[in-house]
Amino acid sequence: MGSVIAVCSRIGHHFSKTPNLSIRLLKALGVAGDAHMGETVKHRSRVRKDPTQPNLRQVHLMHAELFDETAR
Repeated sequence: MGSVIAVCSRIGHHFSKTPNLSIRLLKALGVAGDAHMGETVKHRSRVRKDPTQPNLRQVHLMHAELFDETAR
C-alpha cells in the first residue's frame, strides 16, 4: 500500500511546484488552481502546436525513489 508524501501545485508556469498542505482534485481537469489544470493542453509547446488538444497529463504521480535517484 502506498502513501502520499507531498502534494504540490503552482498557479503560474514554473519549473518547480509549491508544496501545499492539501490540494483539491477536479474530475477531468486536474489540480484546482494549478497552471496545468484544464480540459485542453496548457504546456506552452503543445499549445503552440494545437491548443485544442486534450489535456491528458493534469496530475503527475511520482515515486519517492525517483527523488533519491536524482539527488545523487
